[in-house]
Amino acid sequence: MRTQQIFPGVILIGFGAYFFLEQSGFTALKQFYTWPTLLLIVGVAFLCQGYLAKDHTSILPGIILAGFGLHFHVVGKLPFWPPHIGTFLAIIAVGFLLQYQKTGKGLLNGLLFLIVAILLLFTDKVGVWLSLVESSISLIWKFWPLLLVLAGVWMVFFRRK
Repeated sequence: MRTQQIFPGVILIGFGAYFFLEQSGFTALKQFYTWPTLLLIVGVAFLCQGYLAKDHTSILPGIILAGFGLHFHVVGKLPFWPPHIGTFLAIIAVGFLLQYQKTGKGLLNGLLFLIVAILLLFTDKVGVWLSLVESSISLIWKFWPLLLVLAGVWMVFFRRK
């Protein structure tokens, strides 16, 4: 029963430290007194719940919240960090894959998110490659989102477990 108290405990420690440092005027961390830090704190609380309390369903929301918080902190500060929607999908993919590692569920979701993230992050490079190949393949590239829609329709309406 003690492990169930990890999430609220980490939230209280994180928010308490955040607000104490902000109110005390500690200027060395002034750049972190923003809302992405709060996302990061909640994400870390979920991750502690997921790994320390062995509540593995908390891993996915922990990765998403911590990843988004980290993304908003570093997006303009690190030159190699992509300011692209594909980054969000890659973070979600990592969440699904880490949850799959512990629960055995979510592998397909993680791989699909990862494929779409890679396609979005490297669209310019894939487009150059496709221009070297036949024009019929570039037509397929133009309509690849329809393949995602069709796969989703198949999964929702036609796939039976």
